[in-house]
Amino acid sequence: MRKSIAESITSTVKDLNKSGLVDDITMRNIENLCLPEINDYSPAQIISIRKRFKLSQAALASIFNISPSTVQKWEQGNKKPAGASRKLLDIMERKGLDALI
Repeated sequence: MRKSIAESITSTVKDLNKSGLVDDITMRNIENLCLPEINDYSPAQIISIRKRFKLSQAALASIFNISPSTVQKWEQGNKKPAGASRKLLDIMERKGLDALI
């Protein structure tokens, strides 16, 4: 439900921007408020995403610009992806590998 509300708000603000009633800065601020929530990823989800795109741990690490041991630690549950890595996993899961390379 949150997604449909955010899409509706964003669409309305874009229309108001096109008509000159909302400036560009306000439009970007509202778009940023409506960004989707980024999920936490379990080791099984990370493995599933990696395998869906037929990537080795080293290949995924290279795409994310991190060490292969970090990917291994995520998949073993010894570490959790955070910050940019979590965002990249989200983009990869939603939009595919082409969105990252």
